[in-house]
Formats: sequence, C-alpha cells, structure tokens
Amino acid sequence: MHLIDTHVHLDAEEFDGDRDEVIARARESGVEVMICPAITADSNEAVVRLAETHEEMFAAVGIHPNYAAEAAPGDWDRVVEMTGHARVVAVGEAGLDRHWDFTPMEVQRDYFDRHLQLTQEHNLPVVIHCREAEADVLPMLREAVARGPLVGVMHAFSGDRSFAEACLELGLYLGFAGSVTYTNKKFRALRDAAAVVPEDRILIETDGPYLTPQPLRGRRKRNEPAYLVHTAQCLAELRGQGVEELAAQTTANARRLFRLP
Repeated sequence: MHLIDTHVHLDAEEFDGDRDEVIARARESGVEVMICPAITADSNEAVVRLAETHEEMFAAVGIHPNYAAEAAPGDWDRVVEMTGHARVVAVGEAGLDRHWDFTPMEVQRDYFDRHLQLTQEHNLPVVIHCREAEADVLPMLREAVARGPLVGVMHAFSGDRSFAEACLELGLYLGFAGSVTYTNKKFRALRDAAAVVPEDRILIETDGPYLTPQPLRGRRKRNEPAYLVHTAQCLAELRGQGVEELAAQTTANARRLFRLP
C-alpha cells in the first residue's frame, strides 16, 4: 500500500528526540511522501531544511492564522522568497480560526488574503486551515476565485456536508485527518461528509503531532505519519471501498494537486 501524508508538522518539537526514527517508521508503513507545512516565520526555514535533507519530504510555506499576530516586519517577505524553492510545493498553512483568540480577526483576514494572492501569483496550491470559521472563509475564497484560478486543500476537514459541497464547488480538495476516525456524536456530520466526497478530490493526512486516530487516541498522545494507515482504513470503511483502492486514489490525488514527481 502506498500512502501520502499531505499534512504533518515534522519540524515540531514533539519530534526532536526521534525524528529520523519517525521518518523510518513512516516508510515502513507505506507512507512514501510527507508534506510539511509551516506555521510560523521560523518554521518556514525548518520545513524547507527538512525537505532539502529528506527525499520523501516536501514543504509548504506560510504563516498560520494563530501566529500571524506574532509576525515581525520582514517575515512575510521571507515567505514570499521561499515560494520559489524547488522543494516547496504549496503555500500555507493559511486560513482563519475562531476557536482560539490568538490573533485579531482583521489580522487573520489580512494574512489569509496575502496567502491566497501568493498562491495565485505563483500557481501553487494553498493549504487552508479553517476552525469554526466557515462563514468567514467561504466569502474570501469566492473573492479569490473571482480574481482567477485557485487550487488547494481544506486541510483536516472538520465541517459538514454543506461546507464540503461549497469547498468542492470552489475546486478545492478535502483532506481528512484522524478526527474522521472518532465515533462520538460531535463527529457524525464530518464522517457523513467524508463518505460522499468525490474520489478525485479526497486526500488523507495525519496533521501530526495532533489528531491521533483511533485506536491509538488516548494511549499515544503524539500522532505520526506511520499512523496514517488507521485513518485510511476508517475512511475506506466509511466510503464502502477497500483500503488499497482508497490509498491509490488519495495518492494519485496528492501527486496531481502538489505536482509531485
């Protein structure tokens, strides 16, 4: 089985003690490519270094909405400069977040628009973060699409079928993480949406070290790419297909979206 983890924060400090072992376990589990998105100005350089030194890794550069308030003068210029790097395949992680009150919404909107314009200028996909901000994100995406072509992924999708349909209508892919394996009532709408996403628009990810999938949730706090197989198996069951088929579909989709070799 061949898998691509389309979103994992392997530069995070949670992996500092055993990063090489984590990457080795990923390979052994069938994960052949990992895409590492930046979240802060400094993490942009970290993910690019990882992509330079590990052939199975690629980077996305950007500033996460929860860290936009911390951005210093010149940090955005660093992001723009790095979009031309050979190992950078996307812009992000970008978007809006109403769950945490770390960055004023006007600052979040400013940075999200910067990312959207950057992805369109450089013809790169955008990796979108949306947490409890669907009503804010959709108008900005529609405005961007009105300007010109936009490609990207709504990462760690957490919405319902209506939001999924709106994202698909805009041409986006939907990425599913370990949360799709959670069976409590809170995640029922998410699982219903995952079951009906077109086969050519679905991606899988860990979002490691976060969102550890069942059955490891609770026993293992840190998520890692080797656990992607659990999300793949659950997603395949929800969609009524074999896990090998799902793996082949999501891998082909990831290669197409991110233009991977």
